[in-house]
Amino acid sequence: MAVKIRLQRVGKKKQPSYRIVVVEATEKRDGKVISKIGHVNPLTDPWEITVDMEEALEWLRQGARPTHAAKRVLSKAGVMKLWHEERFGKKDASEEGGKSAEPRPAEGAEDATG
Repeated sequence: MAVKIRLQRVGKKKQPSYRIVVVEATEKRDGKVISKIGHVNPLTDPWEITVDMEEALEWLRQGARPTHAAKRVLSKAGVMKLWHEERFGKKDASEEGGKSAEPRPAEGAEDATG
């Protein structure tokens, strides 16, 4: 059973609003929903995003895969950052820079000894 986290469009014509839902991967866009975990209103500036963080993390732990659009919304809400830290741990200050302590010599450069 493949489960996805995706957006379900609700609202009137030309006034979209979306629910963040957990559904079976084979269901249609407006098909049977397993769980509603949030809501997005893209018409406000900034977007109004409401997500049940604990429920979203629980579905991710169980293997639910977010679609590209849902992943962007969950990232804006901070869920994906928590999920990443939970899976891989927090980075140390030394790892955040991404640079090593010693600079590497350029290719083809000769050492000073000759």
